[in-house]
Amino acid sequence: MSDPTSFTSTTPRFGLPFLFSGQAQKEVSVNEAHALADMLLHPCIAGELAAPPASPSAGDCWLVGAGATGDWQGHDGSLACLQAGNWLFAAPRNGLCVFDESSGRIRFYRDGWQVAAPVSEPQGGSVVDSEARSAISQLVAALVSAGILATA
Repeated sequence: MSDPTSFTSTTPRFGLPFLFSGQAQKEVSVNEAHALADMLLHPCIAGELAAPPASPSAGDCWLVGAGATGDWQGHDGSLACLQAGNWLFAAPRNGLCVFDESSGRIRFYRDGWQVAAPVSEPQGGSVVDSEARSAISQLVAALVSAGILATA
């Protein structure tokens, strides 16, 4: 039989709180874990701001911009989500992807927030193959509509 696993107080990736036997008010830890999971399960942000919006709604999420102020101070680069009237923050980890509603694009985190560079469609050349150009244009359009690429 294996030894029981000993946990720290939070998960190592996103800091979701664990429960402990004999812990008072377990619902506080459970609710916090559910709120973080809700924010990170299918992350979608309204955009990037350096200060909290004037009148956010419950569940609104934002990417905290550089030089954050107000309730967001000290959380640059984190995701901020309004839960139960309070801002809940999640620090990103490599591989995290979010959909940015303001730009209609995917942002991904790899040692910092990044977006795909714009791609120009092929132009000119000594020989124009209209079928190849059409196929490439359709591929580029599909990748742009999926939020993977940006147009120039």
